[in-house]
Order: sequence, then structure tokens, then C-alpha cells
Amino acid sequence: MSDDRTATPPLDIHWIMRVLPHRYPFLLVDRILELEPGKRVVGIKNVTINEEFFLGHFPGHPVMPGVLILEAMAQAGGCMIFAQVEKPEEKLMYLAGVDKARFRRPVVPGDQLVMTIEVVTARHGLIRVKAEARVDGQLCCEAELLCSLVERNAAG
Repeated sequence: MSDDRTATPPLDIHWIMRVLPHRYPFLLVDRILELEPGKRVVGIKNVTINEEFFLGHFPGHPVMPGVLILEAMAQAGGCMIFAQVEKPEEKLMYLAGVDKARFRRPVVPGDQLVMTIEVVTARHGLIRVKAEARVDGQLCCEAELLCSLVERNAAG
């Protein structure tokens, strides 16, 4: 991985794909607007009707599944963590827990999800973050996420 993973925001999809292992159709972060490695990140997900999950969730009334909003927030947090990790290509980050999750409004095609993730604690490869997702300034989702940073070859 090149040193450009610590580049200055805004950071585009090419940077994100160098930092995160996720790929289509499961890459859920389109751009990083703000980044303080290991502290805070603001990322966006452009929600389009072309997303495969809208075929079944729900026909005639498309709504982004809450679990995918949580995953998008976790991936934005992953960008923040991997931006400071030596040899991130040798690591994986697993979502280990979700606490205090609340969904405040539906996310629909055409929305731009703005996700703000802040580190609460980081010890021994466990990172707890406070995550919020907003559309047009309105809170859609908030949660505390617990993530586990592990060696890729030990991930089994």
C-alpha cells in the first residue's frame, strides 16, 4: 500500500478501495470528507435506486436496510482506523458489537448519507466508536460500534 492512504481529504473511491478490503456490492462508502486518523472521520454514501437491496426492500417503497446503514458507518470507521495502521493490507477489522442503535428516519434512493464516526476508546485491537448518519442534516441512525482489528492471516 502506498503512503497516499494518509492523504488529505476529500478522499475519493480510489483511496477508499486502497484502504478497505470491501468490494462491490458491499463497499458502502463513496467519499471521505474529513479524516483525523484514529480519532474522527466524516464519510458519505450516495444512495441510488440501482442498489441491489432495493429490489426486495421494499418493492414499490424502497428503504435502505438499517443493517446496511450500520455497515456503512462501520466501513467509514474502518477508513479512519486503517489510515493509521502500519501494513493495513495485513489486517482485517470485524464488527464485534452494536450498542444503543436507533433509527430515526428512513433512508431512500436519492439520499446522501453523511456519516460521522468518533473514537470513544481503543485498546488491544478493540475500538469503540460513536457513529451517526444524517441526511440533509437530519439524524437517520446513531449507534455505538465495537470493532476488532485482527491479523488477516489469523482471521481464519
